[in-house]
Amino acid sequence: MANNGNGLTDSFSPWQGEDLDQALQNFGAIQEDLNYQQAQKSLRDVVKNLDLNPREQKGLETELEYLSELLEKLDQAEVQIAAFGMVGRGKSSVLNGLLGENVFEAGPVHGVTRVAHAVAWNLELSHQGRSQQVTLSGWGNAQVKLIDTPGIDEVHGEEREALAKQIARQTDLILFVVSGDISQVEYRALSQLREVGKPMVLVFNKIDQYPEADRQLIYEKICDERVKDLLSPEEIVMVAAHPLVSEAVKTSSGELHRRQYRGQPQVADLTLKILEILQREGKSLVALNALLGADTVHEKVIEQKMRLREAIANRIIQRAVFSKCAAIALNPVTALDLLTGAVIDVAMILSLSRLYHIPMTQQTAIMLLQKIGVSMGGISASEFLASLGLSSLKGLLGLSIPVTGGLALGPYLSIAIAQGSVAGVAGYAIGQVSKQYLANGAAWGPDGPKTVVTQILASLDEASLLVRLKTELRARLSLAVMAQTDSPRPLE
Repeated sequence: MANNGNGLTDSFSPWQGEDLDQALQNFGAIQEDLNYQQAQKSLRDVVKNLDLNPREQKGLETELEYLSELLEKLDQAEVQIAAFGMVGRGKSSVLNGLLGENVFEAGPVHGVTRVAHAVAWNLELSHQGRSQQVTLSGWGNAQVKLIDTPGIDEVHGEEREALAKQIARQTDLILFVVSGDISQVEYRALSQLREVGKPMVLVFNKIDQYPEADRQLIYEKICDERVKDLLSPEEIVMVAAHPLVSEAVKTSSGELHRRQYRGQPQVADLTLKILEILQREGKSLVALNALLGADTVHEKVIEQKMRLREAIANRIIQRAVFSKCAAIALNPVTALDLLTGAVIDVAMILSLSRLYHIPMTQQTAIMLLQKIGVSMGGISASEFLASLGLSSLKGLLGLSIPVTGGLALGPYLSIAIAQGSVAGVAGYAIGQVSKQYLANGAAWGPDGPKTVVTQILASLDEASLLVRLKTELRARLSLAVMAQTDSPRPLE
């Protein structure tokens, strides 16, 4: 038994040396699995809760397909590794070396790789002509895809740059291939890809073309000067993806001739580096990249959905406002004025709730209207007083029209227009508040209803709205009067 320094002895110490390291590794693997499962659930919830009707899906086909691809990628535990580089640096040859066969088309001329091309990699580690299958511990049936991209200095640079950024955002690991000291074009591209925030390996290819001393000098120059602020030496690997082997061959006559041929790819160090990265943080990378990609697309989808719904919501509010204006203006009975306005407001709220797919009954719509009315304060109070006072006066003038031979019609309509317009301003405010509340998922947000209402009221141009409503209402009432009289007179 061991003394613990306090005069006591420990009869059992379970966590010692390698046991503790193994326990920490197991804990990390469990946590990574939990994070991965949480990412899958989150992405499924995003796709499930998009809540788009056919009209809203129009124009978003690419984004919706991308979300489905991300979910499929998580479900299949697919890792994507993309190679970037200038023409002639050997991108395709590096990928072919990893694969152990010539799948990607390689060549020194522009345009050989015209579009991104992906191939599954069976994770074979080749060394001295022998291949060994390797697996990622804890990944199950993980799929690794290698993606070849067009050269960063290809023709139509803007299109290539956009494609490179798109691929970089979607991929999980970036291989940037050079074949010597880095040019300014390569440094700019490397910097842009680094901003994407993905793990990156700088692949120094074609080392077979340099004497060992020169090769080491170039490597040190790249590490210590060129990419010092972008990459660490551990992120730089030297390979010879398509080495040219030269050897002396003696002919039958005894003469020596130099024979050159392509040897086996020397990419074992790169394979090990990729496996190290994937084993250390691959699952977290895939999960994080999927969620980041989904978040970007999801924002665009929601933005378009809300933009379309807001346009429809504004038309609903506009129709309700003018209906409320006209109904109150033409109704001579005071009590019915207020009731009619409330009925139209409730109908408007119910229409908005259906638009935003928020279940709502007539009773809950009335409760929402009451809460908005209390929070609106000044406008709702002015609406009530205006409706009460103007409605009474309008009623008296309405009764006197037959007695005065129609002379009271002008003042009657003027008061009706004023009363209807005041009610319309309040109805418009109620509609805008209801729209924001429902668009927010039937929630007021952290600041509560009073703040939301205050912000909306502060943004309203009441004077301009009142003039517009009066103009519209005057035109509508003029048509109504002309339809009821043989000789219509102009309104005062």
